[in-house]
Amino acid sequence: MDLLDNKIWISGSGKTTSLTNVLETVSEHVKNNSKIFIGSDSFISQGKVCFVTAVCLLTKNFGGRYYFYREKVPSFRYSALTARITEEVRRSIEFAEVVMDKKEVSSDLIELHLDVSAPGTSNGTSKMSDMLKGYVQGYGFICKLKPNAWASQTVADKHSK
Repeated sequence: MDLLDNKIWISGSGKTTSLTNVLETVSEHVKNNSKIFIGSDSFISQGKVCFVTAVCLLTKNFGGRYYFYREKVPSFRYSALTARITEEVRRSIEFAEVVMDKKEVSSDLIELHLDVSAPGTSNGTSKMSDMLKGYVQGYGFICKLKPNAWASQTVADKHSK
């Protein structure tokens, strides 16, 4: 939790906020049995990897909102695709665990979206999909892969560039 607390959290409208405020918003959201969608993505540029983790809250008939944090780290740590994609998934799991621990949210209301292609496709991440899906499911979370992984593939991706 301490590591996530030190991050600069940003709303979809561009306003900075705290992890405490994000968790309070999540808590209000789940009171109606609404799901939480979490996804991470990364982008390599100028010797750095920019990781973004996003939490998305959709309310039926009322639209949604999201929050994210961004962190840039030296790219040499994640030169291999497997290391970078696994780190994306680890960051999503980390936030999901904080939500469960602090707000007493059931894991069946949390859906993790992985920026990973399904097995059998020609994409470089497809050979990792079974392992990473098992990693997420081992924590008890629902897992979605591309093309259904919009929280990572669209929301987090938008802010990683």
